[in-house]
Amino acid sequence: MHKPRVVLITGHYWNSKRKAGFHWLADAFHNLDWEVLFFTASLSWLSYLRRDHRLRYFEFWGERNVLCKVKPGFFSYVWFTPFHPANLRFALLNRLSKRLFASYGELPLGEVEEWITSADIFVFESTPGLMLFHKFKSLNPQAKFIYRASDDLRLLKNHPVVVELENAILSEFDVVSVPSQYMYENFKDRAQNLYLHYHGIQKELFDRSYLSPFDKAKSPNFVFVGISRLDYDFLQRAAHLLLEAQFHIVGPFEPKIRNSNIHFYGEQPFINTIPFIKCADVGLATWEYSPGAESFSDTLKIIQYSYVRLPIIAPDFLCSSRPNVISYRPGDDASIAEALRKALEMDRSTIPTSDIYSWEELVQALLEG
Repeated sequence: MHKPRVVLITGHYWNSKRKAGFHWLADAFHNLDWEVLFFTASLSWLSYLRRDHRLRYFEFWGERNVLCKVKPGFFSYVWFTPFHPANLRFALLNRLSKRLFASYGELPLGEVEEWITSADIFVFESTPGLMLFHKFKSLNPQAKFIYRASDDLRLLKNHPVVVELENAILSEFDVVSVPSQYMYENFKDRAQNLYLHYHGIQKELFDRSYLSPFDKAKSPNFVFVGISRLDYDFLQRAAHLLLEAQFHIVGPFEPKIRNSNIHFYGEQPFINTIPFIKCADVGLATWEYSPGAESFSDTLKIIQYSYVRLPIIAPDFLCSSRPNVISYRPGDDASIAEALRKALEMDRSTIPTSDIYSWEELVQALLEG
């Protein structure tokens, strides 16, 4: 009997160390007995000029435009093209490139076309892969089209042609799913069939016991896990304000601050980050501000911290309604000291977790939408 097929169009690379929501969505579909194609878009020769981190992976070189079997019923495809819609940083260059980049979705698909014509569902992430919407719709008009808008395209500084296309096709999706209240407010006047679905979590991984990565003789332990926007100023101020505390930074960050109570671990495979989160006393969502950063109120990391009942310290521009999020004013020592104190005094047993999806539960919510 034919299993249902789903194609997830994303900017992520399957073999990346960085596990994002679409990796877990793909796994969840497969666990629910779907055949899965993990389709990586927005990679081209332009990616070399931008020093794209995905190009660092050895496996990538042999996987460009090759349908790769990851496991039975699960495939990965890296669609590598001559160009893709990349923000060229200057308004004039973006205008001059608009016509070329608008044709991105018409480039040859290669050997995955049979998959496209036979899929039951397409799930698009908020990336330049959206440029494939009309082509996929023409090849397979009977399929269900879902937009899982993980991020604000303007915040990610996408080429204007991608932002314009998003606005043009929002109403054509069968389901538009967003992971935060901020994103919901952003889309509610432009999208039909709009749903607020918070990120899921790999509950079985977070429910396991792990050895603590921390020195037992030193506490409390604050942890930041992420890949960008670390607020170094907060980190330096907090480390001086609470000298007995240990601050652990997991991610691809330069160790710009060399205090004895600040520890940098570099980028780690996802599974290695879980003990840091589970064994910490407080989670740090201490991001620098950039336009649209208000949408970070319910990121995957916020969900992970919340699931293990960590108090979370976050900048006040986040405007979170979660009871375990404690705000500070960036650059304000008194505000930061107060946030540190409140986080350590919080009764973690009162932090709710009942509204957090597993990834399989999120898939069911998408299918029911």
